[in-house]
Amino acid sequence: MIARRHLILATAAVATALALPTGSALAQAYPNKAITLVVSFPPGGDTDALARSFAEKLAARVGQPVVVENKTGASGTIGNSYVAKAAPDGYTLLFTPNTFATAPLVLKPGTGAVYNPLTDFTPIMLAGTQSLFLVTHAGSGLNSVKDVVAAGKSGKLANYASPGSGSPMHILGEMFNRAAGVKLSQVPYRGSGPAIVDLVAGHIPMMYTTLGPVAQYIAQGKLVNVAVADPQRSSLAPNVPTLAEAGVKDVEVGAWQGFFGPKGMSPEVVRTLNGHLNEIIKMPDVIARMQTMALVPVGGEAPALAKINAYHNERYGKVIRETGIMAD
Repeated sequence: MIARRHLILATAAVATALALPTGSALAQAYPNKAITLVVSFPPGGDTDALARSFAEKLAARVGQPVVVENKTGASGTIGNSYVAKAAPDGYTLLFTPNTFATAPLVLKPGTGAVYNPLTDFTPIMLAGTQSLFLVTHAGSGLNSVKDVVAAGKSGKLANYASPGSGSPMHILGEMFNRAAGVKLSQVPYRGSGPAIVDLVAGHIPMMYTTLGPVAQYIAQGKLVNVAVADPQRSSLAPNVPTLAEAGVKDVEVGAWQGFFGPKGMSPEVVRTLNGHLNEIIKMPDVIARMQTMALVPVGGEAPALAKINAYHNERYGKVIRETGIMAD
């Protein structure tokens, strides 16, 4: 009797164990419903366009819809905070530029949603890096850095556009002001798209931007690519001088785009997403799409994104404190 009872209990235990999902099985089960990919800026800029490319490819790979949702406002912090508060189950993700790392440092209390870019998110993959350029309206007469500095000092130039307070473009603008001895005021927009519309229309004379969204207008002669904020000239615009070459030293600012999720995501889900995204970033049409945006593909493991995020938070945070950058 006792032996038979032990056999029944053992059989029941094995059956129960087989019925319980293992970590591997859980990872394989993900995803089993639609994924939301949040973009904290409006359509029309690099971030939104690239997010939609990745979403289409990811949906095909995982067999579930991947829906891009634009949650804009407060220099991207509204959408970023939304993701930070979401369930860490892998069904709400964020695709963001490195404004993510710095915007909370420049917003006044109560201005926008608050989050910690170093502790409130799970890094997934660094998609790519971008150079930043000083671009002007063709009818502004600002065809060189010398022109910009002279106009700024004489009072003929007062403003520049940026995609938002605390963005790398905003930080670049304030670093340029300090190095060039001018006091140009930022006009923050809700992303690059709306700012470029006004720049092309001549409503604002200059802007700091990535190359992708303005390349067609430069080619058409509507905008002038004045300088790049890199240590060396960009291979994508080899005739455009660096700011240092043009006489404005020690002003080097770059940008990046990356995938995050809420804090506390399971390592298995992160590995699943990272694996898919790294395969997507190797696809020829995705590489071509990124090239049109002047975005250099990076990829790799999640810690690479965590590292560059922390570096930009520290480096640009120091600039923000030293220059007193604050959103209006």
